[in-house]
Amino acid sequence: MTAHSKSTQSLSAHSLRTSRLALTGFSLSVVCALLASLAGFGSRWGLWHFRVGLIIMIGVLLGGLVAVVLSLIGATVTRQGGSRRGLVWALLGLLIGLVVVGLPLSLVIRGRRVPPIHDITTDTETPPPFVAILPLRQGVDNPSEYGGAEIARQQRIAYPNVAPLMLDVTPEQSFERALTAARDMGWEIVEANPREGRIEATATTFWFGFKDDVVIRITPAGGGSRIDVRSVSRVGTSDVGANAKRIETFLHKLGR
Repeated sequence: MTAHSKSTQSLSAHSLRTSRLALTGFSLSVVCALLASLAGFGSRWGLWHFRVGLIIMIGVLLGGLVAVVLSLIGATVTRQGGSRRGLVWALLGLLIGLVVVGLPLSLVIRGRRVPPIHDITTDTETPPPFVAILPLRQGVDNPSEYGGAEIARQQRIAYPNVAPLMLDVTPEQSFERALTAARDMGWEIVEANPREGRIEATATTFWFGFKDDVVIRITPAGGGSRIDVRSVSRVGTSDVGANAKRIETFLHKLGR
């Protein structure tokens, strides 16, 4: 066997090993992506408790990190070895792995930046109370009663922009606009009571299917109306900022 033949075989074996490494990283990243989707949608579809889905996400995060490392090594080695196909697998695995790792990691980072509260309202002194939704909240983890001064203090620090909206239209007009905006947000309307100026609805998150309840209160204010909103999660100590964002988005839509 000539030196050239030995060199060719050695290069071929090296290319095969590096391609396998790149393919392993890619395959693991795809598996983690599928598990991430299943973790959330399985909870939404009632296949398991949402805490099981969160445990799966921890495994996804760890698996995604391994996939990123394998893909990064695979990309480096295959590029040096000249294996174009291996490089493609490695880059795809790296891309998918970064997305898989980035999603849960962003939630963890966001959760550490906001207080562990799940009840947000534009009026912390006299929060809008739930009426029609109360039967739907029986047996859930989080109470319907407002948590008091400490919750209000944490909200003011974390979400200073959550405040009542003043509109220069009658309460009746504000009620119709608020109802339309709530429907546009994709919320399930539980009750719309124009006489009391109260709208109650449930918002369901896309991925895990978490249900957060919303109550809107419209009251006369001078020659116009005042809109107060309260959004409360049914489960979970922290909402990772979801309720505040929901209220701000709704009020922005209503005030346009």
